[in-house]
Formats: sequence, structure tokens, C-alpha cells
Amino acid sequence: RYRVSQNQVFVGNGSDEILAFAFQAFFDPEREIVFPRVSYSFYPVYAQYFGLNCRRVEMNPDFSVPVDALCGDNGGVVLANPNAPTGMALTLDEVERLVQSNPQAVVIVDAAYVDVGADSAVPLIQSYPNLLVVQTASRSRALAGLRVGWAMGNSNLINALRCVRDCFNSYT
Repeated sequence: RYRVSQNQVFVGNGSDEILAFAFQAFFDPEREIVFPRVSYSFYPVYAQYFGLNCRRVEMNPDFSVPVDALCGDNGGVVLANPNAPTGMALTLDEVERLVQSNPQAVVIVDAAYVDVGADSAVPLIQSYPNLLVVQTASRSRALAGLRVGWAMGNSNLINALRCVRDCFNSYT
């Protein structure tokens, strides 16, 4: 379905587990990560839990995500697309610009609601080794009780997630 190889996929106990692993694996406490102020409420929780320095950027007046404010030399970017709770989505070109502008940092696209209102960023993972796309069966598939999430990205990112899972898993 996604046209990715097996070594580009990581499966976990829901997308929340994968996001926690990603915050732990990819973000350095010495570098500032960024995400929109109005977004998934667990992002600041994970940042605090893992002792990460974060900056929550203000939304545009129409509550759209301020792409320019997320671009630059960041320590990481986390973006729900479409955004939760606004439901507004970035275009694939905007996501690509964001990934391009942060070449030394991992950009996580939390695509929990992608099936109900956005273009998937998965095709971009073939060109950008710093992009991780996280999805869940909870939302559009109405399978929250099943606790299945998956991430797709460069095989190096997937291997890092496996290392974190295999070394430390708070969800056992």
C-alpha cells in the first residue's frame, strides 16, 4: 500500500508508543525541538518527560500551522498533519519545504488523521532520510482498542526506533 520496504517500517503499541520512542531516540536535550502551540497535547508531555528543550510556535491568526516558524536549524520538528485539534492540513509541498529546511534534524509527521484530510508524506521518505511518518489504526480505522501504530522512514531511523524499543520499553 505505501510502497516502502520492510526495513522502512516500525510497528508498535499504538502511535503514542512510537512517538515516545522517537522523542527518546532522535532529540537531543541540548537542541531545541519545535512544534505548533495548538496541536496534540502529548508533544509537550514527551518533551518534558525526556528533558528536552522545546519551543511551541504560535498559530497563524486563522489557526493554520505557521510553516515558516518551523523551518530552520532546529533540533527536531514534530507536526501533526492534519493538525489535531484544528483539522487543518499542510500541503505536501509545505511538508517537503519543512523537511528540506531542517536537514540535520528529524522531522516527525504525526499522520494519525491523514486518512480523513491530508496528503500522505510517505512518498517523501524515499528522498529525505530525516523524515519519519507515524500513523495509527485508532482514528480512521476505528481500531483504538487494538493499539497498533506504525512508523515509516529511512532504515536508519527505523533501526534507531528498534534500539530504543529493545533497550527500554515503558509500555510492557
